[in-house]
Amino acid sequence: MALRPGPTPVIDGPEHEPAGLPAPDEIIVRMRQAIASGQHWFEALLDAVGRWRLPEEVVDGRHYRYLIANEAFDWLLLAERLLDAAADLVPPAEREALLWSNRWPEDLEIDDAEFARRIGPAKYSAHLNYLYGILVEEALQLAVEEEIHKEIRARVWGFDQRVDETMYQRIYGKTRDELLALHYQETGTIMRGHVSLGDWKAFTYWLFKHRLKSQDRARIASDTRKGLAQLTRMEHAVRDRRHGAPLDDAIFAARYTA
Repeated sequence: MALRPGPTPVIDGPEHEPAGLPAPDEIIVRMRQAIASGQHWFEALLDAVGRWRLPEEVVDGRHYRYLIANEAFDWLLLAERLLDAAADLVPPAEREALLWSNRWPEDLEIDDAEFARRIGPAKYSAHLNYLYGILVEEALQLAVEEEIHKEIRARVWGFDQRVDETMYQRIYGKTRDELLALHYQETGTIMRGHVSLGDWKAFTYWLFKHRLKSQDRARIASDTRKGLAQLTRMEHAVRDRRHGAPLDDAIFAARYTA
């Protein structure tokens, strides 16, 4: 998908640094120097994330989209980009644990509040949008898919309109094709054939925003709790809590339905 023309949004950095600076290469050099000088690699990584300004870039032919719909910040994707540039300085097992399971180093005490302070308020707010708008939304979709499969298995015979509806119809009130058409009308993005992971995340975030606009508050709260419960079950299955922010329905309600 070609990028749309127009000014490129900038992710906020520390207040003491002028807009547009520093450049990506400078941030990477400073991060590498900090690690080589003895700073823990995860602290140096968070400081680099806090200084980062580009919402997206192409590196060696790969398109990295860190900021989705100018609202949702995929911080682990940026972490992958930065750690690739410091692979010789970071223990491979700890790198893989962070990028694949969001497991932070056990020898470093950084809580969610410190994480928010280091990456900055603008990025942290966008990080919450990513968690609720993409991760929790995906968990909600999975929970509803499982509900539908259970209902189909429990059905003795015959057609049941409620059971035979798709996950998209049950959550969003429209078929997948109808939603893709509406998404195209609103964003100009065509979703067909091979769809990149970045485009699919953007579509998921669009579905989240569509759900907020089309459902009443009671339904929004119910579906959000379902998504949070599914995400919690998945994380308990691997004995890990997602770091970066606490997630619950009270925080969601205060943020999106106040």
